[in-house]
Amino acid sequence: MAFQSRRLQGLAQSDIRRMSRECNRVGGINLGQGLCDMPTPPPVAAGAKAAIDARASTYTYPEGIAELRELISEKLARDNGIRAAPDGEIVVTIGATGAFAATVTALLDPGDGILLMEPYYGYHLNTAVVAGLEPHYMTLAAPKFELTEDALREAVQPNTRAVVVCTPSNPSGKIFTRAELEALARVARERDLLVITDEIYEYIRYDGRAHVSPASIPGLWERSVSIMGLSKTFSITGWRMGYLAAPEPLARSITLVNDLYYVCAPAPLQHGVAEGFRMPASFFESLQTEYQRKRDIVCDALADAGLDPIVPEGAYYVLADASALGHATSRGAAMALLEECGVASVPGSAFYRAAPGESILRFCFAKEDEVLEEAARRLRARRA
Repeated sequence: MAFQSRRLQGLAQSDIRRMSRECNRVGGINLGQGLCDMPTPPPVAAGAKAAIDARASTYTYPEGIAELRELISEKLARDNGIRAAPDGEIVVTIGATGAFAATVTALLDPGDGILLMEPYYGYHLNTAVVAGLEPHYMTLAAPKFELTEDALREAVQPNTRAVVVCTPSNPSGKIFTRAELEALARVARERDLLVITDEIYEYIRYDGRAHVSPASIPGLWERSVSIMGLSKTFSITGWRMGYLAAPEPLARSITLVNDLYYVCAPAPLQHGVAEGFRMPASFFESLQTEYQRKRDIVCDALADAGLDPIVPEGAYYVLADASALGHATSRGAAMALLEECGVASVPGSAFYRAAPGESILRFCFAKEDEVLEEAARRLRARRA
């Protein structure tokens, strides 16, 4: 007999994962999945190794070790303008994805609507679907992906209970401005919406732009769950380390689900990332300089290859126009580019319900320089 939950009907593994498999099949360069194969900062790696040697390998509290929560609280106050108590308002999670899954399960009911801004991150959509939520959509127009109060108000339906704000955005690299977030706050208060953020790329931003945490906007903290992560900042995507901040009643419910689903984040790795929070401000500032240089390498190569890029404001992805490849679908375009150049991307259909996703590819530039330069050479060669 075949068994499958009705919640999974119509769902398939993300094209992000599928393209990584296809890339491995042809031995290509993976600019698709956000693997972030940059070196882990030595203090972070050493902290985890020391914790393993010290046998810090038992369960922690489901909300995380006290030392890490204290450091997170200090960081939130310093860098995000968020005052979150280390005891009761911070939860350490199995990555930002684990934080999101625990949040929607703890705070929303099956049948509730959740508003996603398109292009969206596919894991937000599919996790919401598996939780029994009803996805609602608001399409942000390229290349500015501007959020307006009128469009947001129009997108909210009678059963919409939450809105997801990804800033800096995966896949577009959009960074929402203070004015846009103030508009969000007005609509959220008016319609009594929960605001769930994904700010995992907060330190990766370009051209002097600032990151504004939605919960720092007056009137949003009390109705927000601010989700952040460490995978991208410390190049530890496989460690699965994230955290969230929320008012105590919300955090308490999320902690209960976090315990039921995951028990706790890996104990030695919690000690490792604690060392990362002690690193000097110069480390976090250097991320912007380093990734901006990588962004420019890839964007220049895409432009030379006839795949016009939408230059991102933050994160480490770039959307590019794939029309020149001459395929009716973005999946077909992605596969053709992989077979022709040996460079993997992600079809835009992974981030859109329909058009304009079929004419877009997403490229990731969180790679070592020599890998990026070789990918750039291969992309340019298609026009030679």
